[in-house]
Amino acid sequence: NGLQLSRWLVCGLGCRYSFSQVVMIRNCVHFCFLEANLHRGVKIPRQEPSSHDSLSPLSPGPWGRCMGNECGPGGRQSRAVWCTHVDGWTTLPTNCPPAVRPDNQQSCFRVCDWHRELYDWRLGQWSPCVPVALRSGGEVPPPAAPPPSSVCTGREEGIQTREVACVRTSDGAPADDAICEYFEPRPRLEQACLIPCPRDCVVSQFSPWTGCSKACGIGLQNRVRNVLAPPAFGGTPCPNLTDFQTCQPRACEGQEGLYSLKVGPWSPCALLHSRSTRQAKRRRNKERNRGKGGPRDPDTQELIKKKRNRNRQNRQESQLWDLQVGYQSREVTCNHRNGSPVALSLCRQEDLPVTFQSCIMPRDCVVNEWSAWGPCSKDCYDPNTPEGVRSRIRQVQLLPVGGGTVCPSLEESEPCSPKADEVPPCPTYGWKTTEWSECRVDVLLSQQDRRRSNQTGLCGGGVQSREVYCVQTNADLLTYLSNLKDKEATRPVDMDLCTGPAPNTTQLCHIACPVECEVSSWTAWGPCTFENCDDQAAKKGFKMRKRKIINEPSGGRGNCPHLVEAIPCDEPTCYEWQLVKLEECVPDTGTECGPGTQIPKVQCINSSGDMVDQQLCRDAIFPMPVACEVPCPKDCVLSPWSQWSLCSQTCSGKTTEGKQMRARSILAYSSGEGGIPCPNNSALQEVRSCNNHPCTVYHWQTGPWGQCTEDTSITISAGNGTAGLGGDATCSVGVQVRKVICVRVNVGQVPPKKCPESLRPDTVRPCPLPCKRDCIVTSFSEWTQCPSTCQEGGNVKSKQSWNRIIIQLPTNGGQECPDVLYEERDCEPQPVCQGYRWKTHKWRRCQLVPWYIRQDSPGAQETCGQGLQTRAISCRRQDGGPADIRECLKSANSMPAITQPCQLPCQDDCQLTNWSKFSQCTADCVGVRTRKRALVGKSKKKDKCRNPQMYPLSEIQYCPCNKYNAQPVGEWSDCILPEGRVEGTLGMRVQGDVKECGQGYRYQAMACYDQNGRLVETSRCNSHGYIEEACIIPCPSDCKLSEWSNWSRCSKSCGSGVKVRSKWLREKPYNGGRPCPKLDHVSQVYEVVPCVSDCSQYIWVAEPWSLWKVSNVDLKENCGEGVQTRKVRCMQNTVDGPVDAVEEYLCDPEEMPLGAQESRLPCPEDCVLSSWGPWSLCNLPCNGFNRRERMAYPVRLPGMGKQCLVSKQSEACMLNKNCYHYTYNITDWSTCQLSEKAVCGNGIKTRLLDCVRSDGKSVDLKFCEELGLEKKWQMNASCVVECPVNCQLSDWSPWSQCSQTCGLIGKMWRRREVIQPSQGDGRPCPPEMEQWKPCPVQPCYRWQYSPWSECRVQDATCGEGLRQRNVSCFVSDGSQDGEESMVEEELCGGLEMAVDGQKQFTLEEMCTVPCPSDCYLMEWSPWSSCQTICVNGVDQGLGSVQVRSRPVIAQEPENLLQCPEQAWETRPCIGGQCYKYQWMTGKWQGSSRLVWCQRSDGLNVTGTLILFLHYFLCVGVCVCEDGYTEVMTSDGLLDQCTLIPVLEIPAAGGTKGDVKTSRAVDPTQPAAEQPGKFGRAWFLQPFGPDGMLKTWVYGVAVGALVLLIFIASMIYLACAKQPLWALEAWCTVRGLPSAKLDVKCSLH
Repeated sequence: NGLQLSRWLVCGLGCRYSFSQVVMIRNCVHFCFLEANLHRGVKIPRQEPSSHDSLSPLSPGPWGRCMGNECGPGGRQSRAVWCTHVDGWTTLPTNCPPAVRPDNQQSCFRVCDWHRELYDWRLGQWSPCVPVALRSGGEVPPPAAPPPSSVCTGREEGIQTREVACVRTSDGAPADDAICEYFEPRPRLEQACLIPCPRDCVVSQFSPWTGCSKACGIGLQNRVRNVLAPPAFGGTPCPNLTDFQTCQPRACEGQEGLYSLKVGPWSPCALLHSRSTRQAKRRRNKERNRGKGGPRDPDTQELIKKKRNRNRQNRQESQLWDLQVGYQSREVTCNHRNGSPVALSLCRQEDLPVTFQSCIMPRDCVVNEWSAWGPCSKDCYDPNTPEGVRSRIRQVQLLPVGGGTVCPSLEESEPCSPKADEVPPCPTYGWKTTEWSECRVDVLLSQQDRRRSNQTGLCGGGVQSREVYCVQTNADLLTYLSNLKDKEATRPVDMDLCTGPAPNTTQLCHIACPVECEVSSWTAWGPCTFENCDDQAAKKGFKMRKRKIINEPSGGRGNCPHLVEAIPCDEPTCYEWQLVKLEECVPDTGTECGPGTQIPKVQCINSSGDMVDQQLCRDAIFPMPVACEVPCPKDCVLSPWSQWSLCSQTCSGKTTEGKQMRARSILAYSSGEGGIPCPNNSALQEVRSCNNHPCTVYHWQTGPWGQCTEDTSITISAGNGTAGLGGDATCSVGVQVRKVICVRVNVGQVPPKKCPESLRPDTVRPCPLPCKRDCIVTSFSEWTQCPSTCQEGGNVKSKQSWNRIIIQLPTNGGQECPDVLYEERDCEPQPVCQGYRWKTHKWRRCQLVPWYIRQDSPGAQETCGQGLQTRAISCRRQDGGPADIRECLKSANSMPAITQPCQLPCQDDCQLTNWSKFSQCTADCVGVRTRKRALVGKSKKKDKCRNPQMYPLSEIQYCPCNKYNAQPVGEWSDCILPEGRVEGTLGMRVQGDVKECGQGYRYQAMACYDQNGRLVETSRCNSHGYIEEACIIPCPSDCKLSEWSNWSRCSKSCGSGVKVRSKWLREKPYNGGRPCPKLDHVSQVYEVVPCVSDCSQYIWVAEPWSLWKVSNVDLKENCGEGVQTRKVRCMQNTVDGPVDAVEEYLCDPEEMPLGAQESRLPCPEDCVLSSWGPWSLCNLPCNGFNRRERMAYPVRLPGMGKQCLVSKQSEACMLNKNCYHYTYNITDWSTCQLSEKAVCGNGIKTRLLDCVRSDGKSVDLKFCEELGLEKKWQMNASCVVECPVNCQLSDWSPWSQCSQTCGLIGKMWRRREVIQPSQGDGRPCPPEMEQWKPCPVQPCYRWQYSPWSECRVQDATCGEGLRQRNVSCFVSDGSQDGEESMVEEELCGGLEMAVDGQKQFTLEEMCTVPCPSDCYLMEWSPWSSCQTICVNGVDQGLGSVQVRSRPVIAQEPENLLQCPEQAWETRPCIGGQCYKYQWMTGKWQGSSRLVWCQRSDGLNVTGTLILFLHYFLCVGVCVCEDGYTEVMTSDGLLDQCTLIPVLEIPAAGGTKGDVKTSRAVDPTQPAAEQPGKFGRAWFLQPFGPDGMLKTWVYGVAVGALVLLIFIASMIYLACAKQPLWALEAWCTVRGLPSAKLDVKCSLH
């Protein structure tokens, strides 16, 4: 199952094992017993063969627990011992030899808990990583290199071991492991590890050969290379880094120089002898000279001359220096070129180097103790805020001189945090917000909507904003919430003090859209009635018509139009009889026909049409019976009168009069013989007047309600008002007043008496008076901080400000906000920053080396020569006052030198004054400038001093010619609009407040250069530093659509349908404008809403039937078959009846009445029936079993002998024919409908209910309602239309500091943030959230060291010398590859005198000029690039290193053996790279080409090779390509490659005769031990399966022999003519020593 057992561990004490069987445990235990006894020195007797041979020794069990009364070594433990057979089973103890029976008890160490502190495990170091495959028997062999044929492809798995022992913690003495195991398991003894691949040393290619070390004679040339990668993990060491070859430019004329004068290093500075010692020595010299008449000590003369009056310059002004002048000496020797010293006289030189000089005794810096810690910068307690800082200082007591140790830091700081009981708690801060501003809808309008729509009365979704400010949250809260007199809120503080996300400053809001008042149609005019039926004294009456409110308006009924109109009338009445119907005509004579009477059936109604008690109509005129006639068989029969038509006019005037009409038709003609004849045609119609009242309609018209004014007589609770922040507890009840006038329609205002007074609307109503809200502002913030530090570069005026914030605006007449919300004032002037400078005092007297030291040197009798002088230095303020030395050390430039070499002129020396300054130039490029100096003292009379060639007294320079030219640099900046903004209403930021587009400017920096190409200030080119160019930021254009089209007609004329309107695209958005809504394929957007059509809005109206047209004309009878016709029109139905004819398709075709009918006109004495009545209703369900019927009644009875036809018809109720089922059908939801003044926000979606007949036809809802079907659906639901919120951005931040303090590439940035991301179809955020513009170009000045001069040894050939450098002012353009040029030091005058941050300059240092006999190490090479140990380009995780090296240099061939060892060193680094190596080849030049090894970064790591025929692959040592065998020289170097006589089948990319390389093990091994071959070609095997050579091998061998004879012959012929050039190549791969290929041809 994949379980892999580890190797058996060595069986030791404790018997460690892994995955073992039981029998193996026993064997291990037995072995442990032997091993344990051997460790104790127990001698195991040799057993003779006996009968017990088949039995094993007694087997002991494990030791039990150590038992004892006390802790420590006095315990005892026991174990079981038994006898076992060799097969593993247990036998009797008597079968085992008693002599070897193990002990079953022993002493032990009883461990107790308190031993835990006394003992612990001691862990040894991990051993080197050993491959798993090479570890055997517990022995650890040394790491071995991989086999020659192997190629390391990664890290090899290995094992590391270590020693673990239990020891006493007090002294480390070993203890029993059981003690430590009692408390803690034994730590692991081994662990897995990885062995990296060996990495050979890699070196660079050789540098060019140096010049010859000698100008004549035999010298040396050398070339060097550097270590690029050090050897690691057993890789090949680095080769020689230096290569030498002899050279001889020319033969020396005369004897070649063999000696060189060498000076040694200066000895340490030593003090002069004490004064008493010098005086004693002078006395001895005086006595000696007195007898010899020798010279007198000049120092003594000087002391006598001064008479102990020391110069004031020799007294130090400060105790910070301990200047002691000493002296130092050096040795001058003469050396042979082989390095051996010789007599000084052999070095021929007139002036020997000085062997002594004055010096300053080195003194280290001395500082005093640290002062006490200063106060903590954090003066409050809060463990959650950052700690403060406290500092302490120390003073300098003695400054370093003479190269002594520099002063340590004089100030240090540490974090601190005060305790809770020492300081008050730290203030905490939090965000506060003002109240939300008014909701604004106009900010959501698109560009198109803003231009074409009236922005008043907008409603729906909007945006409101507020201001966010920071306050202290744990301060005592202000009392403005409870105390109405205190209107101040918490004062704002700096916004940076608040942490965490700030609250939102904008949010969506909603303004309720007003609901428009909807009214019904006018009712018909009522009867003439009294204005007040309870008061009928006035004879004035009115006819009135009314309408009612269908949809209540949001602002109350006052916003609805008038609901009642009145017309004055005469003879008013309050109650009247209403005719319900006329009874059947009853003949008066009691016969069946003839004249009769119809009795009216009436009811009493009031003026509103409601039925009331009949007693109320007692005064009204009761309708009279109506005369009628029942036709006899021979009479003419007429139909009943039709209903009166609608009145043609609503009122009557001078030119208009209302008329009504009704008609009847002839059903049968009379016989003419005694029958009543039919009337003429005019008698078939009747016309009467109607609406004969005048057209003077009056109504009350109301104006809008006025403002709610206070009415202090009544109060309501605050709950009925709106109490704001700081509002009153209760609010008053106010009153509203409106104007009410009487209006005559189409005329205007008339006196009020014309309108019914009882219907007059109210002019005054109570109203809840809104509570007053005063303006609430915060307190003024603290004044912003003035600069607390001094002003750099002068007194600059600063300002400080404070502000307060409006958190509630006033409403309803509340107290107004203050006018001043922001104030600023000038800060008190701060003193100019106190600068510090070093003050240098006069140089003291030049001190020479004492005469007793220099008395043997030339000129010792004069007090002249080179010496040393010192001076005092003090620290001063800029105003000249003294200051502590620490201030100058911290802020002033580098400390001036306190010592300098000096020269006391001797008698023969020329003395001159210092050079004066150059004279001023009158103009650039014109004239010259001069400087002068003069001879001093006796030098004026000396001829050599007056030699102008040696001692010129004046110098002339041409005036500098400064020409400047300006050049644009860098790229154009972003297009930047002029700054400035417009404040939005109530502080709210809206689209368009900030100018985001239009004309701006872009900038390009200008650089100014002088005639030498050096960067200078732009002012010299008369430039302000920029090129300005106008640019345009295109304004965003929103998507533009057309206006909404008109709503289409409802898709159905009966029931629910849909109506549609549309917009079409007029202009697409661009430049980040609002996107378009989703359009269809013809770029239109639709809005579809459900609609409902009243099924009775269009009806068929039929005119009366025409007269009969009889087909069978019987003039006598005037009866028989005939036709009647009539006009049928589709008309729009209104409350007043059908009015206008419309298209016929609007009416239901199924319900269209017949326009013609064929029937039989009854003859005289025939029965005449009335028209068929309506069908009765079918009883549901429509199953075919139920029936319906209709009736007709006789109008004229038949004559004698005749009967009436059937007057009753019936038919079965068949589904969808004459009987129908009805169900409700619900439509889909409409889109979300908004108010016309709304852009978004809350809306309503609707759906409609249909009544659907079983045949699918929509019918009037009354059919379903009459059946009492359940309506369980909600017809309206609220919905939300997402608001198109434009992206809102913050203001641009102030311009940042320049990214570079100087140079060409500096940029300034400003940024803005998204306050409100876009939502819905709002305008998206622009991509440009930051802008940049170039900084003015400034030259980059800096102090920089000049290169070190050559090492110079004064008056000698070699030895210890000096090299100098200067600190100069350089200018550059700030770019990485820009060149630096030295300029005048005045240009760096404003910079700190420091180089790379170091104020202490090193301008002179000791150096060594090697003598011709010296072999020495070069200076360290630069650090190599950081590289990582990789295999196949994969980092092995072993870190990265850099390396540098020091090659050896020699100048004499005979001194090569005296050279020191070359050196290299490494250091870790970060960010190393993986490098690969490959061979690079040049073009073939004849039979040769250039071949070199190159690193993947382009660096050559081997020298150039010129190879014939073959080339090397850059992998390791030089070996032959597959198919060739190596021919080695006697010293193990590759001589040539010979073709192997095999048949090769080349693979793709294979090459012949190429020299490859593989991993280097030892390039000097014999060819048989060279690494194995590898390649990409397949070979035929020369041996068969039986081990015998194949036949084709013999053929190939014969062919190869012939070929070799031919090649030998050609070589002989070629060499007989001329010798060949020797081939000499260097194979340098992976840092191995060079392998030399030397192929030569000789004549035999």
